[in-house]
Amino acid sequence: MNSVLAGLPTTVFEVMSRLARETGAINLGQGFPDDPGPADVRAMAADAVVNGWNQYPPMLGLPELRQAVANHYQHHQGLALDAESEVMITSGATEAIAGALLALIEPGDEVVLFQPMYDAYLPLVRRAGGVPRFVTLKPPHWRLSEEALAAAFSERTKVVLFNNPLNPSAVVYAREDLELLARFCERFDAIAICDEVWEHLVFDGRRHLPLMTLPGMRERCVKIGSAGKIFSLTGWKVGFVSAAPEILKVLAKAHQFLTFTTPPNLQSAVAYGLAKDDAYFEGMRRDFARSRDRFTEGLRSLGLAVLPSEGTYFINIDITPLGEEDDVAFCKRLVAERGVAAIPVSAFYHENSVRNVVRFCFAKKDATLDGALERLAGLGR
Repeated sequence: MNSVLAGLPTTVFEVMSRLARETGAINLGQGFPDDPGPADVRAMAADAVVNGWNQYPPMLGLPELRQAVANHYQHHQGLALDAESEVMITSGATEAIAGALLALIEPGDEVVLFQPMYDAYLPLVRRAGGVPRFVTLKPPHWRLSEEALAAAFSERTKVVLFNNPLNPSAVVYAREDLELLARFCERFDAIAICDEVWEHLVFDGRRHLPLMTLPGMRERCVKIGSAGKIFSLTGWKVGFVSAAPEILKVLAKAHQFLTFTTPPNLQSAVAYGLAKDDAYFEGMRRDFARSRDRFTEGLRSLGLAVLPSEGTYFINIDITPLGEEDDVAFCKRLVAERGVAAIPVSAFYHENSVRNVVRFCFAKKDATLDGALERLAGLGR
């Protein structure tokens, strides 16, 4: 058996979800909404199943969806893409990330990773033969620094894997951070794989800035998006990949031999959804921001130290004021004694982990959030 995969432990996400099921806890650990998603988009998918094409679609994706992706990014982010040569559809963002790593690195190439990081990144890098180099980010602001990047980049750096907005820290990176990262990518001739699945989930008037739009980065970025996050349909697994033609040609080879294609009915529905007017996206952000604010105010009223949440589905608390030093032990007790499941942020680190931050998912109905707050009453006193 492959040592990288065989040696992986059971993830904390699976552990916490299992404990939540066994104890009847309110599960604010796993990152999915309890809303079914927009009815019109779902109806389009259903109609496409009954009345549309259900055989193999083109390997790169339905032409109408690839064009919809290009139009969407032009409208919302000012990014001009050629749908024919610079856009591909994948079976979710994780497939896109895996394919990009397989396509872009040779065994022994170094890959810069920013921790905390999505749990798939490190095993995918290692399975592709890459050598990870870590940049460790710290709360409460999780900012990039010249010193940390200088320590991680080298002449062997081939790829940078960067998540913005960042799960689990819920930070949305500003232009100055992106410009700093872009300078290092240019200096070391590295390609940036940009996991931007949370690009529409940004709050308080912020706008997502793709790294690809910065000077010098247009030809050295792989931009990855997700319909699952945009439309709160996480089970659909429809991803978008955008890259310069010469890069996309190689990415397409990896996609061809991983999943080859993505369900055509879902692609049709996503094409429809991406063309929705601005009011949908503004309303979606407003609704999630309202849930964030409701849960934030509730946590603070309980005396808990809440860290800023600028984007994503997540909000974090600092457990240090509670006299806690072990986030894993804290989360296990939280499920057993309070009936609320959360995720220890140390699970998103490989080394030098932060142990005092716990992540909750606020993308839930009011009753779910209020029920969790009732169970957490007295925790901060």
